[in-house]
Amino acid sequence: MLRHLPPVVDPRALVGAALADDAAVYQVNPDVALVATVDYITPVVDDPYTWGSIAAANALSDVYAMGASPIFALNIVNFPRDGLPLEVLEQVIQGGAAKAAEAGVAILGGHSVDDPEPKYGLVALGSVHPSRVVRNVGARPGDALILTKPLGIGVLTTAIKRGLASSASIDRAVEVMTTLNRVASEVMVAAHPDVHAATDVTGFGLLGHLSEMLGDGSVGARVSADLVPVLEDTWDFVRQDVVPGGTRRNLASVEAFMDWSERLDQPQRLVLADAQTSGGLLIAVAPDAADSLLADLHHRGVIAATQIGEFTQRVGRMEVV
Repeated sequence: MLRHLPPVVDPRALVGAALADDAAVYQVNPDVALVATVDYITPVVDDPYTWGSIAAANALSDVYAMGASPIFALNIVNFPRDGLPLEVLEQVIQGGAAKAAEAGVAILGGHSVDDPEPKYGLVALGSVHPSRVVRNVGARPGDALILTKPLGIGVLTTAIKRGLASSASIDRAVEVMTTLNRVASEVMVAAHPDVHAATDVTGFGLLGHLSEMLGDGSVGARVSADLVPVLEDTWDFVRQDVVPGGTRRNLASVEAFMDWSERLDQPQRLVLADAQTSGGLLIAVAPDAADSLLADLHHRGVIAATQIGEFTQRVGRMEVV
């Protein structure tokens, strides 16, 4: 669809839509590039304030994935003016503002639309030195593949919507979704130049976003399924077929690139493709720097960070063992 748009020829446009990166990057001067992204979501939990917090963390994640620091944001609101009390919207915006404040970001305005389906998110802007932009491509064969948050959010939020999730499962899912990728990004940035690429794991799932990291056609990837962190109760729900439609579409979209171990059943494959909201960072780091990066992540409180695989020379192929 985007192929019909005119090509971008401005040399100051450092990152556009060509390789499905996490945000646009535009060079303002020799030392500063502006990072811009937009993301908004429908409710994933019942509590309006919590939903607002999750949506803000989710939107800011794209800035962090680029190795940038967010500087300000704008609200995006779709809300049924005659369908829900405005007090609900007030709580959503308060949740978003609180999460933005935690990130050190001011929300300076925004735009709203009367819509029968509620949606909320942010236009998030950040800054980074032009030479320190972290792209979703650039991984090298042998690079370690590190994931900083567990999978399972799509399955658990589906269970929440169906009234199947326990309070403990809900609390754990909310904890993961409202955790900013700020610390993970700071540790990643400090590991320069050993970090070669990164992205965040959101709607296309682990395998979908990993496939984008192969987009320049120079590498493949191998994932060790047993090493991938997964949220509690996810396996029980997925084996009961509590799976969002987006997760099934994600799995279908990557099948052409996949080499699966015969021991992996359909539930295991679905979890690896599970559509995430405010998921973790997926980082390609030089193999001799992987242990140090993981140690720094754990020291800073990113406890779930795990090496889940490595990049290979099997160009354009993903192997799960």
